[in-house]
Amino acid sequence: MRIIAVIPARYAATRFPAKLMQLLHDKTIIRTTYENTVATGLFSKVLVATDSPVIYDEIVNNGGNAVMSTKEHESGSDRIAEAVADIDADIVMNVQGDEPFVQKQSLEKLCALFSDPSVDVGSLMHIITDEEQVNDPNCVKVVVNKQMDALYFSRSTIPFKRDSTAPVPYYKHIGIYGYRKEALLSFIQLPVSLLEQAEKLEQLRLLENGYRIRMAITEPVGVSIDTAADLEKARALVRKNR
Repeated sequence: MRIIAVIPARYAATRFPAKLMQLLHDKTIIRTTYENTVATGLFSKVLVATDSPVIYDEIVNNGGNAVMSTKEHESGSDRIAEAVADIDADIVMNVQGDEPFVQKQSLEKLCALFSDPSVDVGSLMHIITDEEQVNDPNCVKVVVNKQMDALYFSRSTIPFKRDSTAPVPYYKHIGIYGYRKEALLSFIQLPVSLLEQAEKLEQLRLLENGYRIRMAITEPVGVSIDTAADLEKARALVRKNR
């Protein structure tokens, strides 16, 4: 299988504008994510797809591959689909630009899901151990069935434990996806769904239209940077690991 990775990079993020150009130690978030993805050695091509000349220049001027979107896009998947339309690929990985601590082990697990020919879409999750995250709307939760297919994603606390002693784990969704290319190109033709609109989670469009999303459990991948507070946590983690 020819597997490529695309990093959608929008400059004007709703909750934290220009976050991808913020510094983690001596490199920007987007450059760190790009270089860490390349360093895994898992992909025949790694590409940043962006609406921003600033982000484009940041990647290209540091020896990376980037492409400018020619249209306005509502979601990262839409942006990726445009970027890969004419690229030869079997599997397309959507690595979020705000996941600078992306790890090879996690991405290997995601790639391995596609050894099952019935899997068209895959993603990652980890067990939540921080009680604050359970109730944090910026932490997207996911519940799965026995085949590890996603049942639902939500910013709310799912599952709600009516019985507080029930031994059911909470899973945090890690916003990294894999698609068979044809599934990605068909998915982005679908209109925004009602649940997607309500929760502002594009993966709900997949579930509402009958797609299965196969999940893999991995270890936490550091800090996903959604807010200014997350950035400070990420910087602290970088200082700790230096």
